Amino acid sequence: MPIALDLYRRLPVVVRAALAGLVLSALGGLPWAVLVSANSKYGSAVPWAVPPTALFLWLFWRYARGAGPPRSTAAARRASCRANPLSGDAWAAAILAGVLGLTAVLLIQRVLSRLVTLPHQPAPDVSRFPFLTVLFWVLMSPVVAGVVEEVSFRGYLQRPIEQRHGPVIAILVTGVVFGFAHFTHPEVTLVLMPYYVAVAAVYGALAHLTDSILPSLVLHAAGNLLGSLVLIGRGRSEWQASPGATPLIWKTGADASFWITLAAGLAAAGAAVAAFAALAKVARREPVRTPSE
Repeated sequence: MPIALDLYRRLPVVVRAALAGLVLSALGGLPWAVLVSANSKYGSAVPWAVPPTALFLWLFWRYARGAGPPRSTAAARRASCRANPLSGDAWAAAILAGVLGLTAVLLIQRVLSRLVTLPHQPAPDVSRFPFLTVLFWVLMSPVVAGVVEEVSFRGYLQRPIEQRHGPVIAILVTGVVFGFAHFTHPEVTLVLMPYYVAVAAVYGALAHLTDSILPSLVLHAAGNLLGSLVLIGRGRSEWQASPGATPLIWKTGADASFWITLAAGLAAAGAAVAAFAALAKVARREPVRTPSE
């Protein structure tokens, strides 16, 4: 064990951070994946997978923030988690910047859907399960994703790379790892990497400017919830402009809808840049705060 630990410490910061983020993300998300799969096969009349997952998620959150043994790593875990509290002004500026940033990403993604063929994500068949069971599953999944992925990627992965190589490289590396982590979904292909890198850039910029994963955690969970509802209700994944195939401009030409969407995406991107600049000013006035266990 001491030899393996010494070899691990000799790895470049980027490699160590990527390993830490991926392992933490896998361990954090595995219980929910196993439990909800079992719940769908056995006793689906009751969403029994939700309470044990909520308990595990609470323990995961506390441990990542420094609670529990060994005490020698408590401070390092707390710093890596990056769950630092923010003032009301910082919260408002961060949420505004994040919403505008994600809006710009979605609009540009619609433009991309007219340039290349995007993969189709089939909607899950929830008709065979009780409404309340599906409701609790739909509410639990985004919370798991928001907590586990923000702690893992914007905390344990991005933060140490930021400290060594700066925010640009840190956000880019985190975005690439974040994108490849979604390849566990069979419909995800390389054509979606720009989308995931862009989404990660929004979350990563929020985490860097505020030195906190809390705003990105809230937006991540809310975005996943909205995406799940749209997929179930309309059969459209978060990266699709419509449930069916979108006509490519190489075949139909660039119509008015294409140019309007492109203009809206560029306008949203400009507004997002201004909002992030305003957030940076607010964040510079923030007092240094550290989370309690």
